[in-house]
Amino acid sequence: MEHVLVRTATDGRPGAVIRGGREWTVGAEPVRWFERVSWWEAERRMPLGLSRVDVEVWRLQARLGRNEGSVLTTMEIMRDGLGGGWKLRSAIADAA
Repeated sequence: MEHVLVRTATDGRPGAVIRGGREWTVGAEPVRWFERVSWWEAERRMPLGLSRVDVEVWRLQARLGRNEGSVLTTMEIMRDGLGGGWKLRSAIADAA
C-alpha cells in the first residue's frame, strides 16, 4: 500500500488526498467504516498498549485539483493506527 498525505476537516473527515505530489479534492460525502485486522500477519508481536484490531477506512470520491470537470476517482484510504499516517488501499477512476 502506498503512503499518502490526507488533509482533514475539523470534524476529522478527509477533504483532500496528496498522492505523488498531486492533490485530489474530495468531491462527495466520504463514507467511513472500521475493519478487523489480522495483526499477526504483519507483526511478530502486538505492540504494547496499542490495539491494532480495528482499522479506520474511508471511501472517497475525489477529483484532481479543484477542477469541477475532472473525472471522479474512487479511493479507499486507511489510517495507520501506530503513526497516525494514511495509506492508499485502492484507487479506481470512474467512467463518466
